[in-house]
Amino acid sequence: MSRTRVAVLQIVAKQLTVTDAAAEYGISRRHLHRLLARYREGGLEALEPRSRRPKTTPIATPVVVRERVIELRSSLTADGLDAGPVTIGWHLQQEGLKAPAPATISRILTQAGLICPQPRKRPRSSYTRFEMAQPNEMWQSDFTHSRLLGGSDVEILNWLDDHSRYLLSCTVHQPVSGDQVVAVFLAAVDQHGPPASTLTDNGSVYTSRFTGGRNAFEYLLPVLGIRQKNGSPGHPQTQGKVERFHRTAKTEMHGSLIQSSIELAKPPCKSFVDRYNWIRPHDSLGGATPGSRYQKFERIRPTAVPGYQIPEGAVSRSVDVLGWLSFKSQFYKVGKGLAGERVELREEEFGMRLFFREFALPYLFELGPSIQKEKIECI
Repeated sequence: MSRTRVAVLQIVAKQLTVTDAAAEYGISRRHLHRLLARYREGGLEALEPRSRRPKTTPIATPVVVRERVIELRSSLTADGLDAGPVTIGWHLQQEGLKAPAPATISRILTQAGLICPQPRKRPRSSYTRFEMAQPNEMWQSDFTHSRLLGGSDVEILNWLDDHSRYLLSCTVHQPVSGDQVVAVFLAAVDQHGPPASTLTDNGSVYTSRFTGGRNAFEYLLPVLGIRQKNGSPGHPQTQGKVERFHRTAKTEMHGSLIQSSIELAKPPCKSFVDRYNWIRPHDSLGGATPGSRYQKFERIRPTAVPGYQIPEGAVSRSVDVLGWLSFKSQFYKVGKGLAGERVELREEEFGMRLFFREFALPYLFELGPSIQKEKIECI
C-alpha cells in the first residue's frame, strides 16, 4: 500500500492529525487535504496518482492534419513518389493546411507505424558539398540501367543542371553509344543553351583518356568552348547529384518504364521530366521545384572560342584509320591525314561537303554508293 493511502487512512481513523501525518510521511499538509477531499468523493481508488497532462493543448497538431499526413504518406508511397516529411509538408501547404515541422510529421508517421526507426546516420555536416552558383554553369550526366518486358536491357541517359537539379534531358537507348551522347547533348544545348562545363564519370561514351585518343564527346566540347570535368575513378560521390537522381527516377517512375519496346518507354520518360521539373518539390532546394530555380537566375554561358563552329545542318562522323568515313551506307575516302578525327558532313545540291574541326576546310564529294568514291575537289 502506498504511503499516501496509509497517511489518509490513519487521518480518517483519527490515529494521526493532518499535521502529524505530514511530518511522519513527508507529505505537505496542503496535499493531504487534497487527498482527503478525493477520498470523500471517490474512496481509495481516487487516491491513485493522476495524469499531469493538461486538459487542453492549443499547440497540438489538429486531428484533420494528422489524418491528412497519414493519407498523403499512403497515397504518395502507392504512386511510387517521395513520401518523406518535407514532401508531405509541401503537399499540405499546397492544400491550404498549416504544415507541421518535418520532425512533427515524422513523429506522426512513427506513431502510426508507417516509419521504422533507423540507426543514427552520418551527419550531413561531415560531407563536402559543392553547388554551382548559376544555372548552366555545370551539367552532370550519367546513365543507368532498366529492363523491358521482354527481358532486354535498356539504358537511361540523363543530363542534370548542377545548380538547380533541373532535368535537362532523359532519354532511353539500347545501349548508350558515344554518338548518341553527342546527339542528346547537342539537342539539350539547342533547347537550354550551352553549359560552361560538364561533369561525368570516366565511361567510354564520355572520355577516352584512359584508353588513348579522344572520343566524339571530347572533340565536341572544345569546339563549343565547354570545359570537360571527370570524377576520380571509383569515386561516384563526385557526381553525387546525378547518382542520387537515378534512385529518385527509378522510384518515382514506379515501373512505368517496363514496356515492350523503347518507343513505348519514351512517353513515361517525358511525363517524369515534366513532373520532376515543375510539380515535385525538391528537398535540397528548400521545397522549391528545379524548374522554378533554373529560371530564377540568369544562365551562364561558356567562353566563346574563335575559329571553327559546327555548320548548320551538318552531322558528325569519325574517320577510320585508313582515312575512310561512311554516311547513309556510302563510303568516302578523305585520306589518312584525317584518320581518327571527327568531321562534319552536310548534304548539298551537288554533293557532300565535309568540314574538318581544326581547320574548317570544306571538301566536295560526289554522291554514290560505290566504295571507290574519293575526294575530288578542295574548295
